[in-house]
Amino acid sequence: MATTSLQTMTSSTGLPSGWEIRMSRSHNIPYYFDSATHESSWEPPVGTDADELKVYMAANFSFVMPASITIAASGPQSQSKIRCSHLLIKHAGSRRPSSWKEKHITRTEDEARQILEGLEAKIKAGKATLGELAVSESDDSSARKGGDLGFFGRGEMQKEFEEAAFALNVGQMSRIIKTGSGLHLIERTA
Repeated sequence: MATTSLQTMTSSTGLPSGWEIRMSRSHNIPYYFDSATHESSWEPPVGTDADELKVYMAANFSFVMPASITIAASGPQSQSKIRCSHLLIKHAGSRRPSSWKEKHITRTEDEARQILEGLEAKIKAGKATLGELAVSESDDSSARKGGDLGFFGRGEMQKEFEEAAFALNVGQMSRIIKTGSGLHLIERTA
């Protein structure tokens, strides 16, 4: 993984001793690096305090929409490729019930829905954006990019996700969508 400058870390990251958070130049997202063994990983190492890491990541890697993304007026279905961000909450029944925050997700689907409803309420109340919450709350690796999934076309996402995403206008957020991956809030950004 190609890196830019090393981020100065303290024990407040929640990472085990010797581990650092670095930025990938090729992907423009943070990753984890063990300075003693030179091991690197996209996922937090074993022994990470997930709560501390979550707070650190939210404070230091808040997502800012790149200037290259413009939110223009366009209707649903108007493009062959669209760009979306999402916030994913997994549950025990998800196809891969683990994430960068939790090795084994044991919450029920109802508990995941309650979590996502609370986050949705914050977004609708203007207390946070989907991208800001995705950084610390999403159970997907896109959390490092504020939930940004980049551009995608039809047939590239799960059917339920695709249908909801393509039905949105730019700047619009979906209701809670259930897929095999878990429960999502989707925001169309382009």
